[in-house]
Amino acid sequence: MRRRSARTKKLLAAKTADMVDRTQDIGLVEGALPPYQPLSEEGADQVVDAALELMRDTGIGFDSDTDALDILARGGCRVSHDGVVRFPSDLVSEAIRSTSRSARLWNRPGTDFITLDRRHTWFFAGMTGIKVYDELTGEPRDSSREDLVKITQLVDALPHIDGSSVPCKIVEQSNIHGEIDEFAVLAEHTSKPLEFLCEYAESLDVVIEIAEAIRGGRKNLVERPYFAHIVTPLPIYYARTHTDQIIRAAEYGIPLIIGTVTIGGASSPITTAGCLVHALATDLAALVLSHLVRPGSFCMLGSDVSFMESATGGIGGFSQMYLGDLAICQVMRSLDLPSATGIGGGSSARRFDEDAVWEISCNMTNAFYARPATCDYLGLLDEGITYSRQALAFCNEQVGLLRQLWKGIKVDDEMLARDLTREVGVRGNYLAHPHTARHCREEYWNARYYGANFPVSSGNLADQTLVERIDQDIEKILQEHQPEKIPDDILQQIRSIQAQFKTE
Repeated sequence: MRRRSARTKKLLAAKTADMVDRTQDIGLVEGALPPYQPLSEEGADQVVDAALELMRDTGIGFDSDTDALDILARGGCRVSHDGVVRFPSDLVSEAIRSTSRSARLWNRPGTDFITLDRRHTWFFAGMTGIKVYDELTGEPRDSSREDLVKITQLVDALPHIDGSSVPCKIVEQSNIHGEIDEFAVLAEHTSKPLEFLCEYAESLDVVIEIAEAIRGGRKNLVERPYFAHIVTPLPIYYARTHTDQIIRAAEYGIPLIIGTVTIGGASSPITTAGCLVHALATDLAALVLSHLVRPGSFCMLGSDVSFMESATGGIGGFSQMYLGDLAICQVMRSLDLPSATGIGGGSSARRFDEDAVWEISCNMTNAFYARPATCDYLGLLDEGITYSRQALAFCNEQVGLLRQLWKGIKVDDEMLARDLTREVGVRGNYLAHPHTARHCREEYWNARYYGANFPVSSGNLADQTLVERIDQDIEKILQEHQPEKIPDDILQQIRSIQAQFKTE
């Protein structure tokens, strides 16, 4: 087991560990194989130390007309007239110790939950694409409400997808009303847990009201949160809309996910370590703010580190981005915090083709080694611009494979089969033996999309292309699957809340 450094022990001193439910095994990622660590222990500590130094000496920028400045000042931060906030390292350490190590995220009926922590990895469809591929032409076009409905229904049907963010935007209504309607669509068309993110803080206020109606009151929503709220600031700067959302979510006990959007070479240093420092410092500023609003609140960190491709100015650095993702997860583990980072499930490919399949396969495997708490980008192509139902269905297959791998290899007398080997002998065979019948599916992943080499899974589909097989499945799912219906009285309450807001 890796030893913690003296600095990390100091940061975690006096921390009281949360009780974690140990009955859930579906998303469990603990096993014999430890997470991969691209940083040395000293390197991880240096990243944390540099982030604390940045927060203390350079500071983090905030809009000057926000309540966050008063909260941070009362908490002991130095706030300048231009909105730059400098954070005492002791305060940051206190916030790290205070923040909850886990949160339960419940389904819509409030009958089941997933646990956001360091022991599980959950996979979400998402997030906020602005285009989809037209079903007739195959060309990208602006996404609509109907597209969001169909994608959400598909999310609800796919067994290995644990929940949904906002996979695609209602582009024709790119305003507060559209953001609220996006949450209403998710609530109506899947019963799985949700992640929500918005541009306008007012949207979050109304979404909380809708969630209270679904849950039957604020107290019930606090006890069984229905959604986690995502905030995505720019490096070392918080706009008012982001701090208002952090404050409101913390006040209402909504689990927070903070993911700073960095582009190394543009908005952050081009080096991986430098980009990590900017991302971590920005994330930790939100952790401090949520701690000051509500000590012990759940605020999970996990920036998306990406890097500018120097020849074109576009997003590049495939290997650099993956290493950054692994490193963020490692740094969070060193602080005994879960990590929301997880780039798996998306691709920079312009279409769902061989390039997309390769990249998704690689970055989903990255999740196997990183052990993030959530992986939030399943189904996004073209650098997050266009959403693909085909990619989502393929990701569902990949998640199933990963969960088979995370189980590891069971070793006991039954599985070692020494008595069986003595019984069968050197010239016997195992085909008709009961041991074979008992265990023939136990350690086998029955793939759906891995082609003609798996006739049991592919059957008479072996002559079809991957895209044809996936399209056929999606069409069947959308024709046959009906999400659990939201009760009519609650649906009417949601419609009433939306209508009331529109008239205000």
